[in-house]
Parts: sequence; structure tokens; C-alpha cells
Amino acid sequence: MQIKMLSSLWGYEHYPLKDILQKIKRAGYDGIDTFMPDDENVKRELLQLIKEQELCLVVQQHQANGDTFPDFKRSFADYLTLSASAEPLLVNSHTGKDYFSFEQNMELIGMAQSFSRERGIEIVHETHRGRFGFSPLVIGRYFDALPDLRIAADFSHWTCVTESFLEGFKDTLQQAFARTTHIHARVGYEEGPQVPDPRAPEWKQALDKFLNWWDQIVDMQLKQGRNVLTITTEFGPVPYMPTLPFSNKPVADLFEINGYMKDLLRNRYA
Repeated sequence: MQIKMLSSLWGYEHYPLKDILQKIKRAGYDGIDTFMPDDENVKRELLQLIKEQELCLVVQQHQANGDTFPDFKRSFADYLTLSASAEPLLVNSHTGKDYFSFEQNMELIGMAQSFSRERGIEIVHETHRGRFGFSPLVIGRYFDALPDLRIAADFSHWTCVTESFLEGFKDTLQQAFARTTHIHARVGYEEGPQVPDPRAPEWKQALDKFLNWWDQIVDMQLKQGRNVLTITTEFGPVPYMPTLPFSNKPVADLFEINGYMKDLLRNRYA
């Protein structure tokens, strides 16, 4: 199985697009994980630069909006179309809302599955706060109803939501490992979605927990015969990144932290 290490563009918006893509390529990433811009000219430039740098692409669909179900449903269809237009390896979707009913979220997942079959592009659903898969307590019902449901595993949201290292959700975790197509490699903890610095010894327990989960995902996907597994190093900027009081200076360098995670995981799964 080929493991592709991807960089997010989150937190690097202050760079000119060409410069950050070159920096990502030089750092040894295989591709990027980002959303598709609404502006057609910006989208065209982004895709051309990705092609020039010979980077692969995972598109994140997080723009779908609407406080009511009908509004969200219309927006969701539009942004699936926009995401697929880039012809990515896969689309990682922020699907539904935590306050939508089970039936409403199931309808949205069904839309995505139909769209995936029609367009021939895999769509996975991120375990993200505020979405249908925000908690291991509720996602089991969707797993039971949809044997072919695939996810983007970002367990930092689950540790934050449950204020735990998921000790009470062993069965759900096993199901999640088996259904993971894409990983967001951010380390969370009981009180938040991002440790200040995964290199620091005081966060070794949290890092080891997440490494163990990711190891099991890799093992299961190998056994399933999957050809490619994508992993995005997704430590985020301020305010995800803690800051020093009064100066508001980030406690660590974002690109360095994500680079550390890339090298750690690439060497681990070589």
C-alpha cells in the first residue's frame, strides 16, 4: 500500500500561492489537502500550480452552508460539484450538522454516495465537530446503517468532544479504523483538539495514543488491500495553536510541527 503524505494549506494563507506550494514540495510532501475556491480564476491558478509542482490533491469540502436542512442540502450539492471538478484523489466532506436529525444526515450521506458513483470520485466524511460524525457516541448508528460508509479519521475532535482518550469507545474505534480512507494527523487531548507541540515530552502520552490508532488504521487498510492511504498533517494556526499571553505569539512554528509529523509518520510506515 502506498502512503501519501499531504500538507494542508490552512495557516499558510499569508504566502503567495506559488511560494507555499514550492515550499511544500521542497519539504517532501506528496500533495496537498485543501478546498476548492469559489472564484474560477483562483481555482484555475491553484490547479495549474499543483500540476506544475507534481503534487497530488485531496479536496476538502467544508464550505456547504445553511442553518436549515433545505438550505444546507442545496449548498451541499453545489460544493460537491465544485470539489469534484478538480478531479482529486478523493473528496473529504464536512457532511451535515450535529443538530440535523439522523434521517436528514442520512439523506445527505446518500446524496454524496450517489454523486460518488456518478462521478467516479471517492467521497469520505470527516469525523469533525459540528457534523454528523462529531462524536463516537453517535456515529455508531450511521456505521450500523451504512456498511460502506468511509471516513476521514480526525480523532482529535473525538478526544475533545468526549474529554477522554476514547477508553469507552473501543468497539466504535475498531469500526472507524476499518472504514478510514484518509487521516488528519493532528494530535488532540482531553481538553482540546490540538496539543501545543507534539515534539514536547509532556505531550508524549497524547502522541502515543494517536500513533497507536493510526498504526491500527494502516494495518487494517493493508489487510483490506487498499492501494493508497492519504495522510494530512493538519496542525492548525492560531487560535488552534496556543499563544503566549499578552504578545499573542504562537508557541511553536506551524510548518515545523507539521513537518515533524510528516517525517515521523513517513519513517514509521516506510
